Amino acid sequence: MSSTTVTSASSRLRLPRWVAPAGIAALFALAYLAFRGTGTLPHDSEAAPFTAVTELREWIDDHRNDNPLFLYFLNYIRLFVGALYTSLQSVLVAMGWPGLIGVMGGLAWLAGGWRVALLAVAGFCSFGVFGLWESSVETLALVTAAVLLSLVIGVPLGIWAGMSARVRGAVTPVLDVMQIMPTFAYLAPLALFFHIGAPAGVIATMIYSIPPAIRITALAIEQVSPTAVEASASLGATRAQTLVKVYLPLARSTMALAVNQTIMMALSMVVIANLISAPGLGSDIIRGLSRAQVGIMLPAGVAIVIMAVVLDRMMVSVARRDPHSRIGRGNVVAAGALALAGLAAAAFVPRQWPENLTVNVTRPVNEAVLWAETNWYAVTTFVKDTVTSYLLNPLETLFTTAPWWLVAAAVLVVAWRVSGARPALTALACLLAIALLGTWEHSMRTLTTVAVAVAATLAVGVLLGIAAARSARFSAVQRPLLDAAQTMPAFVYLLPALALFGTTRFTAIFASIIYAVPPVVRLVEDGLRNVPASVIEAAASTGSTSGQILWKVQLPMARRAILLAANQGIVLTLAMVVVGGLVGAGALGYDVVLGFSQRPDFGMGFVAGVATVLLGVMLDRITQGADRRSLPRKRKVT
Repeated sequence: MSSTTVTSASSRLRLPRWVAPAGIAALFALAYLAFRGTGTLPHDSEAAPFTAVTELREWIDDHRNDNPLFLYFLNYIRLFVGALYTSLQSVLVAMGWPGLIGVMGGLAWLAGGWRVALLAVAGFCSFGVFGLWESSVETLALVTAAVLLSLVIGVPLGIWAGMSARVRGAVTPVLDVMQIMPTFAYLAPLALFFHIGAPAGVIATMIYSIPPAIRITALAIEQVSPTAVEASASLGATRAQTLVKVYLPLARSTMALAVNQTIMMALSMVVIANLISAPGLGSDIIRGLSRAQVGIMLPAGVAIVIMAVVLDRMMVSVARRDPHSRIGRGNVVAAGALALAGLAAAAFVPRQWPENLTVNVTRPVNEAVLWAETNWYAVTTFVKDTVTSYLLNPLETLFTTAPWWLVAAAVLVVAWRVSGARPALTALACLLAIALLGTWEHSMRTLTTVAVAVAATLAVGVLLGIAAARSARFSAVQRPLLDAAQTMPAFVYLLPALALFGTTRFTAIFASIIYAVPPVVRLVEDGLRNVPASVIEAAASTGSTSGQILWKVQLPMARRAILLAANQGIVLTLAMVVVGGLVGAGALGYDVVLGFSQRPDFGMGFVAGVATVLLGVMLDRITQGADRRSLPRKRKVT
């Protein structure tokens, strides 16, 4: 009887699980009220790290042609890459517009039949109709050069990683950091070591697009059946013979996907590479952004999307083809005839697209944007001002007026609770590095924008993912839209945002939401669909409603997929918010852009890029650590 009394008393004394977190949150709130406005580390444009990097650039520029590192190594890389780009561009220009259209149509016919060929011909004709033929050829040459270099380096490294666990373990952290880094972060060091121009643009695009080439190739090699490999070895085949005759043929379709993703990543980067004077369609988009004229940006943005769609459909067709099937003789003849007809026509017409076949859409688009701004002003202004006044400004005030040590302590506690000790220490190290670099205030402003954008992205993405998982019809309607959205380069998303909201912080948030939502929706939908049907049936048999099954069964069991969706949402949002520095987002993104446009501010832009990477690593490690932790244990009921 007494033991029962003691047990019941201890049960009554047990505190609810929310008491400890609430107490810690209260302590942080009291600390903020007590120390608000102290230890805030305000931004200083003349900080020592900024001036040191600027002086380093001046020294490099002065010794570019006499320092051994540049004279015998970096300059040769630049010359080789420049020669590769120039050669590809010369070949494409030499074909003339009919020849290039015919050759691309022929390649598309071989890849996917007459429908893909028709898409390719129509797509490349549209470049001339928009008056962007020359810029499109330059972009195609730059993408081709970057993709070739990415595959020459990435595919062998991916094969090696797929066949060796040790190599895979060494390569994976490097690829993680490369994929976390926002696109802007690649530009500063490349401008420092390779100057500006087409070679630096090709190298920047190559570095950005090489991770999927390595990752997907390694995955393709890993997925090859061990039985097939053992059978080859038992027949006396050498390691090289097994690679050529077993691994590569069986991994062909997945490796075609690696090529496809490499091309898509390269197309996403070529616009941003224009900030270091890379040629192509990016110059029109940057010019439109600087003038806030959507009419200048839209044709170039649409041209990049069309190029991405054409190349994507070609590579997807190759990936889906049966490895044992052969291209029919009729398709080969038709493709060859189309290519030869285009090359023959190029001998009788000018190489450049005729001006009388172009359509100028700049003025109509600008007029349409002006109409939308005038007629939707009340709605867009209300949304923008409401979010800014009641969410962005208070959160920014919180981050920028709190002592740096209090923010660091809060991140440490949250990261430790969510992801464990090692990710928490990594997050703390990133924050301390940001403070030492002199970018604390602008990093906190960027963190504010990222936090609001991620919250909105997850809210929209999770709702759409749940709707798609629960309705096959809704999923069928939504999937083509997601496919198209994921094909578009990041800069394209600035077009509707700039047209609706002008150059403000909210513009970057809106653009980042529509950029990051598609992968979040896909991951949430796949996670919910992968919940075993037997578990759902068991819950339904106990009388659970549809809503109860969702909240108590499907969402908890899809926890890893949802956390991965959060991780991807954070990475993509951070990348887009930094790009938003071009449309009024301010903070680190603006610092990076200013560093490229103003030579005396190069150091600030370079360090801001490093701070952006540190911010991304911090957020990435927290969410990845949460993904690896086990599900919380439920309290036993006795």
